[in-house]
Amino acid sequence: MLKECLEGLVINPEGTYVDVTFGGGGHSMAILENLKEGKLIAFDQDEDAKKQADNISSRSFTFCQANFRYMKQYLKLNAANQVDGILADLGISSHQIDSPERGFSTRFEGPLDMRMDQKGKLTAAKILNEYSEGELHKIFGMYGELKNARTAAKTVVSARTDKPFMATQDLKNALQSIAPRGKEFKYFAQVFQALRIEVNQEMQALEDFLHQCGDVMKTGGRLVVMSYHSLEDRMVKNYINTGKVFGELEKDFYGNPIKPFQSINRKPIEASEEEVKENNRARSAKLRVAEKL
Repeated sequence: MLKECLEGLVINPEGTYVDVTFGGGGHSMAILENLKEGKLIAFDQDEDAKKQADNISSRSFTFCQANFRYMKQYLKLNAANQVDGILADLGISSHQIDSPERGFSTRFEGPLDMRMDQKGKLTAAKILNEYSEGELHKIFGMYGELKNARTAAKTVVSARTDKPFMATQDLKNALQSIAPRGKEFKYFAQVFQALRIEVNQEMQALEDFLHQCGDVMKTGGRLVVMSYHSLEDRMVKNYINTGKVFGELEKDFYGNPIKPFQSINRKPIEASEEEVKENNRARSAKLRVAEKL
């Protein structure tokens, strides 16, 4: 939904913009094409993303190899305390999915890694081999939305007593008997999603990031966020509507809502049938746009 993202940002050619999920650089390149005297600051903690960013020679472009939860401090370091727009394309980049050695995809045999920051110490294998049954139950239920999360946790704990989890196929083999028949691919995708979110502390990072957006955005600036599962989308929706990821909207003494943004699209924008045919991942994408009050 590149076109919809750019339309949501309403780019001012002289403005300052932030792409907090650089990935393969597609969004950043499109934003740069719309800038004249403006500037773009992009974030990504992934080493492969940094290599991709090194290919961009534009004077308008600055790359920060950091998690977007540290956006505010890096913007300050780059003398960009106030910006005109922020874009976040959450989840996982196509490059990460298509690299078997990263362990993100159910399609390939690879190590149970799943780290977006490869300097991090927590891996999917460490979670599967060391987390308690209760912790695994919580992760599978909350982040993977598995209906049989308790059974999945019990199965993992039982399987690791015979042999520690090392590769993606080890996990699929262990869970094969409890995966819904005919829906195995979706089931494994949910399990991998749960582990990836825990490895990278994605929910905590998203909360930290959202709460900084109001501080760094100019009045009238645009926040554009694309999410891929209900947990993320709920957090983004809540923040836009109430100024908080969790909790109720607060009002001042006069009854005016205390929140930094107002929603531009009441319902999330979804990908067209045509785009879903070209990119299957787009089927679950939900795009929300908000303007700074």
